[in-house]
Amino acid sequence: MTELVLFTDGSVHSESKTGIGGFLLLEKPYQFSEDFKDKICLKHFENTSSTKLEIQTLLWALSEVNITYYKLTVYTDSQNIISLPGRQKKLEQNGFMTSKNKLHENHLLYKELFNYLNEKNIEFIKIKGHQPKQNKEQEDLLFSLVDKAVRKASRTLNSIK
Repeated sequence: MTELVLFTDGSVHSESKTGIGGFLLLEKPYQFSEDFKDKICLKHFENTSSTKLEIQTLLWALSEVNITYYKLTVYTDSQNIISLPGRQKKLEQNGFMTSKNKLHENHLLYKELFNYLNEKNIEFIKIKGHQPKQNKEQEDLLFSLVDKAVRKASRTLNSIK
């Protein structure tokens, strides 16, 4: 079985509530290459927010993984995604209700993600976004490829509107 790595990122135009999500999926082992930018997948999302887009992008990426794997490591700069596995039990126990007794805005997305987490061996690693190139590890460089592709596509999309 295969070990995979997934890099996800998103960029939202808050005024139009539209965004671009992107991901890069690689098999281990790998060596950084600028050519990986050609393997980045991008998707346009409507009626979204930055938090929602990060989850939508991750779920889309997970739905596109058609390789049998024993472990998937997800690299993201989204603190919300990083914290969700630790919040799963409490969210489920509370019926996805907030402290103000309202149904959590992203409860359906969270439920879908938790289904993946319950069935698959998925690990999340936080990437520090936007750091100097000389301080970047291989994974930071790969994440930067996705980040740049997403931001470029987002600028292009929003210049059309």
